[in-house]
Amino acid sequence: MYQALYRKWRPKTFDDVAGQEHITTTLRNELKNDRISHAYLFTGSRGTGKTTCAKILAKAVNCLDPKDGSPCGECEICREIDNGTSIDVFEMDAASNRKIDDIRGIIDEVQGAPYKCRYKVYIIDEVHMLTAESFNALLKILEEPPRHVIFILATTEVHKIMLTIQSRCQRFDFHRIPPRDIADRLLYVANQENITLDDSAAMLIASVSDGAMRDALSLLDRCIAISRDVDSEVVRTAAGLADKGYLYDLASCVINKNTSRALGIIDRLYGEAKDMPLLCDELISHFRALMMIKSVSNPRDIVVFSDSEYEQSVTQADYLSLADIVFYMDVLSRAYQRMGKGTGDRTELEMAVVKLCSPELDVTNESIAARITALEQALRKGIVAAQASQPAPMPIEDKETVGSEEKSAAAEPPKAEEAASAEPQKQSEPEPEQKPVQKPVQKPVQKPVQKPVQRQGEVDIVALSREAKPFPNWPELVESFRGASASIAASLSGSEAFVNGNYLLIKAESDLAFRMLRIPEKRRAIREALIANTGKQYRLGPYRLEEKKQEETDPLQQFKNKLAESGIEYTEEN
Repeated sequence: MYQALYRKWRPKTFDDVAGQEHITTTLRNELKNDRISHAYLFTGSRGTGKTTCAKILAKAVNCLDPKDGSPCGECEICREIDNGTSIDVFEMDAASNRKIDDIRGIIDEVQGAPYKCRYKVYIIDEVHMLTAESFNALLKILEEPPRHVIFILATTEVHKIMLTIQSRCQRFDFHRIPPRDIADRLLYVANQENITLDDSAAMLIASVSDGAMRDALSLLDRCIAISRDVDSEVVRTAAGLADKGYLYDLASCVINKNTSRALGIIDRLYGEAKDMPLLCDELISHFRALMMIKSVSNPRDIVVFSDSEYEQSVTQADYLSLADIVFYMDVLSRAYQRMGKGTGDRTELEMAVVKLCSPELDVTNESIAARITALEQALRKGIVAAQASQPAPMPIEDKETVGSEEKSAAAEPPKAEEAASAEPQKQSEPEPEQKPVQKPVQKPVQKPVQKPVQRQGEVDIVALSREAKPFPNWPELVESFRGASASIAASLSGSEAFVNGNYLLIKAESDLAFRMLRIPEKRRAIREALIANTGKQYRLGPYRLEEKKQEETDPLQQFKNKLAESGIEYTEEN
């Protein structure tokens, strides 16, 4: 009968245990120095090696020929324990044997001497499931155990175990196994099983398993059922994961507030039988990765990325604030919690995406914080634009020169000729004689604003946009960049293109695409792709029908008005 990989490749010695060196090293030193405790408590998340290390420890304390603190695996005792036929090693599941009578049975058995082994070893898995009466009975035997008995307690919820039990055990905390360690173990197992497994697929399995080696080997088993040549696509199919491209497209739609395209992507994924709660969880993980990029100096040590995925993630993270990301994660988390409790999973995800694309529909604190952050950013941009649009101030030296001339003119008495010519002006001047006229200096007469004359070689983008026609197959062209340049694909996601002669004008709701167009190598790559697809060379530019006039209002007053509309009270202090 076929044996599952996680059972077939369960570690037999401490050397085979991955990612728990802080535990295996301590246990080996205790065994080499013959300082064996009477009770151990192994705690940690699922699939991290608690029961495995308990069995290795049971073999090591009874092995006839131990090697550097590890069992030899070849003697009669080791083989019997591996086969589960040793009568001196007992393994009990406390989830199904939790009553006080079960613990009393153990108490009666420990009084007898071992049959073959040096120690009787009792491994109690999921010990936190015992009843209070069972814990009290177990406490008595832990206080005064026979010298030939060792208890190994394993649990995933150590906080449910009585402190009096914990204080009588030597506690070891099992950590989640790092993704790199899991991937290396998977590559070793695949090599032994004659399976083709590339490193990116191994890292994807490690990321999905969330630090559990058993879950990783089980997922590899499912991948083998699909194909013995395991790549990232096979892993996604076996795990029911959405393609990373769809995740980046959904995130791009949220950033660009493109509700229609986002709902279309969800509908397509639903039609392909993608699991909606899993897709929601994947989106939360994606925005968590963006949060790490914004917050941590070296995020690749925390979140598993391929090179292309990291490039796309950095591009999207640069466009978002931390308040935006936290708001996105909060909305998706609330939707994930409600899934399976009445409203359909698909509906919950669609409602969440609509809220992300239209933050004004959500009235939570996180939503308001994200909107205030967006207002602050807009105001900062507006202040800069307002300053740039105002006439350039007069140079300081010019003002000083004019002021000195006026002062000198007021200090010196006028000459006779000048007084005679100035007399008529004084009679018609309504202002007092001693007050110099400074209006021409402080506020020069502004000429009516006229449309600037178009220089030779310049193009009227607005005029081109009015007569432009949609560019065919633009979404397919954007999709083709996923392999060549993921950042271009992410920046142009959800955009449209129009053609007027030899000009190709790009229309996007955010300036992410236009910032990317300012990078020479990116612009060159788009032109080369256009030549390859159409055989024609285009000049690139933005699609604009009209230029919006900036309101000449006080930016601070704009911010106050927004706060008042949102129902936020504020206090002004001088």
